[in-house]
Amino acid sequence: MKPALATDKLPARHSRSVRWLLGLGVVVLVAIGLVLLFLLTQATTNRELYERNYARLFAVNVVVAVLLLGVIGWIALRLIRRLVQKKFGSRLLVKLAAIFALAGFAPGMLIYVVSYQFVTRSIESWFDVKVEGALNAGLNLGRTTLDALSTDLAAKARTGAAQLADTPEFSAALPLERARVAVGADDLMLWGGSGRLIAAAGQSRYQLNPELPTAQQFRAARDQRVITWIEGLDDVDAVSEPQARVKALALINSDQLGIFNEPRYLLAVKALPDTLVANALAVTLANREYQERALARDGLRRMYIGTLTLSLFMAVFGAVLLAVVLGNQLARPLLLLADGVREVAAGDLTPKTYLHGSDELDGLTRSFAQMTQQLADARQAVQSSMAQVSAAHANLQTILDNLTAGVMVLDAQGLICASNPGATRILRAPLAAHQGQALAEIEGLQSFGQQVQEQFDNFFSAHSERTLDHWQQSFELGGIGRAQSGRPAHDVITLVTRGAALPGEQRLLVFDDISEIVSAQRAQAWGEVARRLAHEIKNPLTPIQLSAERLEMKLTGKLGVPEQAMLTKSVKTIVDQVDAMKRLVNEFRDYARLPAAELRPLNLNALVADVLHLYADDLGQVPVKTELDPACPNILGDTQQLRQVLHNLLQNAQDATVSAGRVDADHAVLVKTQWLASARRVRLVVVDCGTGFPDHILKRAFEPYVTTKDKGTGLGLAVVKKIADEHASRVSIANRLHNDEVLGAQVSLSFAVEPASGPPII
Repeated sequence: MKPALATDKLPARHSRSVRWLLGLGVVVLVAIGLVLLFLLTQATTNRELYERNYARLFAVNVVVAVLLLGVIGWIALRLIRRLVQKKFGSRLLVKLAAIFALAGFAPGMLIYVVSYQFVTRSIESWFDVKVEGALNAGLNLGRTTLDALSTDLAAKARTGAAQLADTPEFSAALPLERARVAVGADDLMLWGGSGRLIAAAGQSRYQLNPELPTAQQFRAARDQRVITWIEGLDDVDAVSEPQARVKALALINSDQLGIFNEPRYLLAVKALPDTLVANALAVTLANREYQERALARDGLRRMYIGTLTLSLFMAVFGAVLLAVVLGNQLARPLLLLADGVREVAAGDLTPKTYLHGSDELDGLTRSFAQMTQQLADARQAVQSSMAQVSAAHANLQTILDNLTAGVMVLDAQGLICASNPGATRILRAPLAAHQGQALAEIEGLQSFGQQVQEQFDNFFSAHSERTLDHWQQSFELGGIGRAQSGRPAHDVITLVTRGAALPGEQRLLVFDDISEIVSAQRAQAWGEVARRLAHEIKNPLTPIQLSAERLEMKLTGKLGVPEQAMLTKSVKTIVDQVDAMKRLVNEFRDYARLPAAELRPLNLNALVADVLHLYADDLGQVPVKTELDPACPNILGDTQQLRQVLHNLLQNAQDATVSAGRVDADHAVLVKTQWLASARRVRLVVVDCGTGFPDHILKRAFEPYVTTKDKGTGLGLAVVKKIADEHASRVSIANRLHNDEVLGAQVSLSFAVEPASGPPII
């Protein structure tokens, strides 16, 4: 259980982090609640403090509300994701969250609605609608009075302007004073259009810089003929020193312009009554303060409602958080068990985490972790045993794959259950592709399969009489491999085969190719025969020939004509046959004394071309064509011996073509070379258009004294085979067939290329 203890550190740290964050969140929420409560209590008694901190208070409410909404949304999203993923315990967590949220939300919403109505109605009751109406009525009355005074002054200013229409500028002072008295204004001033003061009457004539109307006011007076405005009522401090007055600016219509050729304006100024100004300013100040309080009423209402809403969010957040925390406490052991069961079901028996609590669910997680550890130990033992078995099987398979002998496993019906690469190589058939098929059903192996099945049948039928646990037999297979490889059939191979019984009614078949051994034994035997023939036969031939010639010489002239003719013919026959026997003995001697090959790099194409020069001018024989592959690299060979091979094969091919009566350009002997890049070997093929070889000749074509010629010794192919063996070359012979018709024969040899490049020789 030590690994489980180690893996439990991470969940323990995670649990402590969650508890720490939860405590910090509670402290922050309590602090925010206290701050908001303090601001709420201060807002009702200290309006300036509330107005000064309103923006901050609103920002704090918004930030806290957004944070709470974000946290609640994040928790809800996690719950929904767990529910969608169908995690164990997600439904329980959702139910707990819904119960606690409902338990906190329903009372909170009820309190929120009641408080909202109370706050709204209470704040509205603080302000009387009649007072607001009276203030508005007073403002309207003051505006009406001021408008009447402005209208009256404008009419009088227009009358005064008419009186001063024809008054020259240099004598305008006295008429201006009379007009001031007639208008009843405190001051009258005559202004030029450029802002030049022409004359003044009243207190303004004692001012050095009387107040000049603005250019905008001049333009308005020119457009409207007369304008009025009131000054001094915008300053609240004017209540202590009333300086409010009404002004009228009228355009003087006159055909006589001033010396500066500019229009003239009459400005009439009249002070407003102090009582009227004081009352107007008092009403305005009262209305402004009332509106400010009304504005504060809306902000206070928003502040109360925002605080109540924030309190509702905090209550819901606390309920959901409590539901998640309690749900996690209840569901965490179950989730650990569910994850552990799922991992065990998937085959993962790594040490599982468990809880250290003292309740039953935590104890269940510990028991499950112990059980998982025991299962892991048991599986480790099984895997170790399986690894040993697999290693043994791999070793056995490696041995079988690298055996030169063929190994096959057959069932009771003779179907192939398994085979090694050695069997495929020896039988030259893709046995892996025929697995589950009877050996006797594979093309080219029908006879071999039937004989093997007969041997097994006899072996099992003589169960009570047999003394050995296996049977052994040799077989000769000829022409195998044509259907599988698409190449010409090979020569006869000799197999030594052994069969035995296996458990489960299976049968073991082991065989090996001893063709090379048999061929070597036969070659050695023929070499011994050749040496004995050369020793035993050649020595008596010379005395026989000499005796016959001496006998003819002694009896010549002593016999009659008939007897002399018979003597001459008999002696000639003896001498000819002795010469034939000498040639035969010499050929056997040459076969037995064939020297060892001196392998050197040579170009096979160049050698073939050089040899074929000897056949180019031979018009009486079958023509010879070539197909030489220029990609052929150098091979290792003995030039003289390979020349002999080419001569023997070409002579045999021409003789076979002549014997078939196909001496024409369409039936030429073909000599071709081919570079087999995949096998890294060079192939030499000689093809004729003769009658081919009979089956009994194909099986023993490379043995001495096996021939189809009437006067042949049968040593040509034997010499070729012996030279091929000296060159470690593979040689094969086959008939060329087309629709079961023999078109001729071909002999092919394959040579290994030289390991390193070197100068070729011929």
